[in-house]
Amino acid sequence: MSVDVPASRELAGIAEIAARATGDRLRTAFRSRPQVDTKRDMHDPVTEHDRAAEETIREVLGKHTPGSVVVGEEGGARGESDDVRWYVDPIDGTANFAVGLPFFCVSIGAVADGELVAGAVYDPVRDDMFTASLGGATCNGEPIRSRGAARDETAVAATSFPSAHDLRGDREEALRRFGLMVDAFATVRRPGSAALTLAHVAAGWTDVAYDSSINAWDIAAGMLLVRQAGGTYVPLRGEPGGDDWDAPGYLACVGGFDLEGSVMAGVTDLKGV
Repeated sequence: MSVDVPASRELAGIAEIAARATGDRLRTAFRSRPQVDTKRDMHDPVTEHDRAAEETIREVLGKHTPGSVVVGEEGGARGESDDVRWYVDPIDGTANFAVGLPFFCVSIGAVADGELVAGAVYDPVRDDMFTASLGGATCNGEPIRSRGAARDETAVAATSFPSAHDLRGDREEALRRFGLMVDAFATVRRPGSAALTLAHVAAGWTDVAYDSSINAWDIAAGMLLVRQAGGTYVPLRGEPGGDDWDAPGYLACVGGFDLEGSVMAGVTDLKGV
């Protein structure tokens, strides 16, 4: 299935509809302190609202793109036709959502013909809809441009590094690299949602974002937002010839940021940016 700009905008519109369909439920449940279960370990929470929101999204996507494959964080891959493959995170930032911190979102990205062509990141608390297609990136229908700081000392960086997984590896090295970031940047934050962080990079509200351990449903929509807004998204540690959205890590920054001169070039072992 070859997708041109109008077709990608149509898919982006479908992603918007599906994401917004979860809004009332998530706003009502927010700050209700729902019961939290865990998946892999205590650092990987899930609630009934994650599962219910994903089913709502699947229903909407199935109605508009029958048979398409939906790869969801909670329900895995379902569908018959790979013409369109949707990557869905019904609540990216579940830990924040569960305790009442207002930094979480719904993330939906669409891949067609081996290309990431559309995405929506929806912040239900602020009712902000970030949308990306091959024709550009918008927030609430208004074009956004990824512009901000040009160098580390004036930049705000957002990261989840070091994660518990990173610390279970080489703890001292992970903490050393995090220390380099704290020393180099004006501010370092751990906001807790990769998708919403990337949307903020696309909008120019955060300058640099880094994550060492993510999944395609976390970043597919955000990656397209950053790139279509004029920012930089670099996949990290992906398989040779693999798709960018399948890489297990990423580094992103606003347009015009000196990534080659940044401490992040060393922290991520980046070469030749």
